[in-house]
Amino acid sequence: MTDVALALPLAEEEALAAEAPRHGHRVVARCSGGDELATRLAAASPELVVCGAGPQYLTGRLLDACDRQGVRIVAIASAPAERRHAAGLGVLDVLAGPAGWEAIVPRGAGSASGDDAVDERTTLRHVAERTERGTVVAVWGPAGAPGRTSLAIALAAELAASGRVVALADADTHGAAVAPALGLLDEAPGFAAACRLAAAGGLTNAELDRIAQPHGTGALRVLTGIGRASRWPELGGDRVESVLTALRAWAPVTIVDTAASLEEDEELSSDLAAPRRNAATLAALRTADRVVAVASADPVGLARYLRVHPDLLELVGPDRVVTVVNKVRASAIGLGPAAQVRQTLARFGGIRDPLLVPWDLAAFDAAVLSGRPLGEAAPRSAATAAVRELAGLLVPASAPIRRVRGARRAS
Repeated sequence: MTDVALALPLAEEEALAAEAPRHGHRVVARCSGGDELATRLAAASPELVVCGAGPQYLTGRLLDACDRQGVRIVAIASAPAERRHAAGLGVLDVLAGPAGWEAIVPRGAGSASGDDAVDERTTLRHVAERTERGTVVAVWGPAGAPGRTSLAIALAAELAASGRVVALADADTHGAAVAPALGLLDEAPGFAAACRLAAAGGLTNAELDRIAQPHGTGALRVLTGIGRASRWPELGGDRVESVLTALRAWAPVTIVDTAASLEEDEELSSDLAAPRRNAATLAALRTADRVVAVASADPVGLARYLRVHPDLLELVGPDRVVTVVNKVRASAIGLGPAAQVRQTLARFGGIRDPLLVPWDLAAFDAAVLSGRPLGEAAPRSAATAAVRELAGLLVPASAPIRRVRGARRAS
């Protein structure tokens, strides 16, 4: 028996409540709006919330309450505007109304019984235990647009071109840009949806197949970022760690685009349980096997990088960090820009052998204009060659190649 809470228009609510016992469900709460249900959720302790997809029923407060309790939400949309509202909040379980219990809880979708029964919604821990470990690479850089997102996309695409299925996750909570850079829709952010599923213990390989958008031939799978920075509480540190754990089991390589700030705000708040503004970035960096730290090759960009580089090493350790200097050009540094960059980093930061990416404005502009990765837009660019070298350094060509279900779907 499944305990269900309802927040629906009266006619739909009465119809579902009347049919619930016949389908093996028990209605533990019936509310006239999402905010009311949010206040009663802890006391009712439902396993499933069925609500309308309109603003009266599907509210941010209800989503937060369900996330804290680990309760799954199914929204029923009776109009296109309601479906858009649900998508804007990152809710993926949306049914066309009116919907019956057969659609809301398909036969066999409940908890399995018996010693040999297997729950289809395998937990993250079980997925991680039975699947080989993939590689997670976080791409980070200080404030000032050093090119984190462009390099993250180029790196992920280069690895995908070698035959691996690569997950590209946008965990930037300040200015997510992977989706617009690749011409993908971000009405229902995939990474936020993954975090929600992880909090509810339902982030399986099948769910990742569903929410990750394929790009190109499908070897590159994208979990798009949040479109509005105000949604940052959805990407909590524990959730991000859980998502990356699931991605290790789902794809051989995961590239994570992160935000710039490394500030830990525990000392600024007396509420130790409150969400942390930069928790997603910090969790991604701590969880990653390697961190690509991106600096911009100009006096301001190098100064910014050198100031915050010690904080990065304190967070993740020097053995996991690869320094990449982007936009290397004589017009901003002077004659012999590569040598000057190396000397500056070695003298003031003790950084040896950084990887340098030449500045090719035409190539990067072509990538943005066409919504494609750098390697596809300008395969002969010197910048593409540098990214290819970086890919080989991070994930050797001899590393195992695995495929996930749905990897060949066209975008």
